[in-house]
Amino acid sequence: MLSRIFIQNFALIDQLDIDLKNGLQVITGETGAGKSIILGALRLIMGERADVKSFAKSDAKSIVETEFQINKNFKEFFDDHDLDFEEQSIIRREILPSGKSRAFINDVPVTLDILKELSSRLIDIHSQFETSNLFTEEFQFGILDGLAKNKSLLSDYQNYYSSYQNTKREIEQLKSALAENNKESDYKNFLLSELEEMQLVDLDFEEIQNQLNIQENAGQISENLSEILSKLNQDDFGVLSNIFEAKNKLNKLSELSSEYQDLSQRLETAYLELKDINTEIENKAENLEIDPNLLQALLMTVNRLNSLFLKHQVNDITGLLEIREELSSSQNSLETIESQIEEKEKNLKLIEKELQSLSQKLSENRKKFSSDLENQAKEIFAKLGLEKAILKIELTDSSAYNLHGKNNIQILFQANSGFPLKPIQGAVSGGERSRVMLAIKKIMAQNNALPTLILDEIDTGVSGRIAEEMGKLMQEMAQDLQLIVITHLAQVAAKGNQNYKVVKFDENAITKTTIVKLSENEKLNEIAQLISGSKITDAAISQAKELIK
Repeated sequence: MLSRIFIQNFALIDQLDIDLKNGLQVITGETGAGKSIILGALRLIMGERADVKSFAKSDAKSIVETEFQINKNFKEFFDDHDLDFEEQSIIRREILPSGKSRAFINDVPVTLDILKELSSRLIDIHSQFETSNLFTEEFQFGILDGLAKNKSLLSDYQNYYSSYQNTKREIEQLKSALAENNKESDYKNFLLSELEEMQLVDLDFEEIQNQLNIQENAGQISENLSEILSKLNQDDFGVLSNIFEAKNKLNKLSELSSEYQDLSQRLETAYLELKDINTEIENKAENLEIDPNLLQALLMTVNRLNSLFLKHQVNDITGLLEIREELSSSQNSLETIESQIEEKEKNLKLIEKELQSLSQKLSENRKKFSSDLENQAKEIFAKLGLEKAILKIELTDSSAYNLHGKNNIQILFQANSGFPLKPIQGAVSGGERSRVMLAIKKIMAQNNALPTLILDEIDTGVSGRIAEEMGKLMQEMAQDLQLIVITHLAQVAAKGNQNYKVVKFDENAITKTTIVKLSENEKLNEIAQLISGSKITDAAISQAKELIK
């Protein structure tokens, strides 16, 4: 339950600190006193946005802090989000002058999503302008599922439904990727075949270019080799014969004096090196052939390689090998995608089987408890002056799975005998809405584990006996949960276990709002004032005492 509210610098509220009790907590106050401001502050705890323009002190931060008494059923939530579980837990929201917001649970910073998730399980605020919730399919399922005790079953179903939706989306994405890849598959196959035909691993581009240069210049090379051999081997003027003679003479000198031995050895080495060079040149000259077929093959290879370099925007064979690897991986990925699609489609069938089973159980439970909901609503309607009203649950099978199972739901309503049942959004008049909504909230309070419910002027538009019955109904509801009611009706205020009043006052020429807890005597006077207006009469006091009994 909500045990404390602290508000600082929010609209007309300078500072407010109030303790709350269990049971029926009634808040009254004149129109415009600031009751809606307090609700606006509580909505910050529920994760709604704040308007910094409404702050009294624009240069100071706004703080809304609430304390809740919670049981161990919430411990799993706290553990899942790495929060400290406390039976007296504090939820705080701070809005900085810049507009930035911070949220805390037991002094641990949390995101707004976590704040909303926890607060939605602790408190429900219903204002007189939110009756339209009754018209939504989600709200209508919530009423019936609460009565049917479908919470655990629905949670299991929605987990599978989430997996079902995610898996379907993943399959579609994979199929889209496969279709896109298939569009390029033929061209990629062509490029891969083209690269594989070249047998790139066995190619040495530099050597191929060298061989090509030799074939293209074979005549010039042969002519030059012949001239070199001629220079080396002429009988009288050849280099080898002259060096041979010089070597022999230097050898004789070395025999005469050791001073020439080193020179003799060096010239011997030079002579042997020249002879070896001469032999290699002779071999190359003998082996040099002009082969038109080889020339053509080398030209084709070089041209194809240059074309591939240009096409794939690389400069060497290593680059082409990398491209070939990428293309090969791309083709393999097609097989991988197809395998993934097949695996996910198998998984989807298993999930769908679970969905079918769970949705069938949900549907059976709903059909079983529909009549209970209709009977409970009829009984409450009668107490609220809608003796002829009928509420009917219409469940139909859906063609596809949705968030709530494989059902569609529509609540039908009939206020008076002799008229057809119609969808409730078109059948409930303005004067009936508050009573119908209160009846629904009563049923939900009995079946949903919600610690705190706030009803903001849900009794608007009723008076007399109906107002009295509304008060009794709220008193009954407060036996199952903490019920905080904002009202202008004396009949409702008289039923409060604890009463509070929102007051507006001026301080230093500044209008402010606060809330005060009423003593038993103050409660009596407040109820009398609701009956008689600004002037409290003895008759009003007497009537107030009767209402409080």
